[in-house]
Amino acid sequence: MLLRNAISRTALAAALTMVVAAAFGEDASKYPDWSGQWMRAGGGAGFDPNKPTGRGQEAPLTPEYQAIFEAGLADYAQGGQGNNPTYLCIPGGMPRMMTAPEGVEFVVTPATTYLLFGDNLPRRIYTDGRARPQDAEPSYAGYSIGKWLDTTGTGRFDTLEVETRNMKGPRTFDGATGIPLHKDNETVVMERIYLDKSDPDLLHNDITTIDHALTRPWTVNKTYRRQTKAIWLEDSCAENNTHVSIGGQDYVKSWDGLLMPARKDQPPPDLRYFKQTAK
Repeated sequence: MLLRNAISRTALAAALTMVVAAAFGEDASKYPDWSGQWMRAGGGAGFDPNKPTGRGQEAPLTPEYQAIFEAGLADYAQGGQGNNPTYLCIPGGMPRMMTAPEGVEFVVTPATTYLLFGDNLPRRIYTDGRARPQDAEPSYAGYSIGKWLDTTGTGRFDTLEVETRNMKGPRTFDGATGIPLHKDNETVVMERIYLDKSDPDLLHNDITTIDHALTRPWTVNKTYRRQTKAIWLEDSCAENNTHVSIGGQDYVKSWDGLLMPARKDQPPPDLRYFKQTAK
């Protein structure tokens, strides 16, 4: 499996390298070097890595969504999955995917910057000056349009500004405690991505989320450390996932292939569509 994954990833990298080489031409020197594997640099597992998880995140939620958050915490305490939808292998989506717990790779071309994750869907940031489409199908990663900036006047781009819209749900800010985003999926995510001025192996991402579940825009700074000797492993959520959702309840498939409760004193699911065995 690992050999097949390595071959597949090598082939993908080679194909993208050819695309990059053809697209860049003489403009390659204008773009920053973001090559390598970027791993989350320190901090906690919450959406804001600089604050404790759970209530310590101090997410500026509206009263309605604070109540949803609290209900999720209570469900966690009882052994449930809370508000976290990814236990069923639903992608984390934006902006959660930028936490990058398994790392992220940036493949920069003039027209598109590709973000490849070890545990998530790929993401594309279009930088070719296109207008935002009006009829694009919503996706978990959304539709991202970016703009390169030369903030130092050196003639080289050093910062990528991105605006992402058109996301679908369900989505949460994190998996640790399931801070919710609004069900209307009208989220707007603004990013400013740039290398640290004193450390070229440290990448910053200032993320501002505008969402109707929030009382104000929520800005956090995520940082990633470059690993020059990348090791990419496949992380397939669906493989050996024993969770089963029935009627809004989480159950678990046992080692012998039978349905079992996920928490103490959990009632069985509704079996009205199955023939009942007479006692």
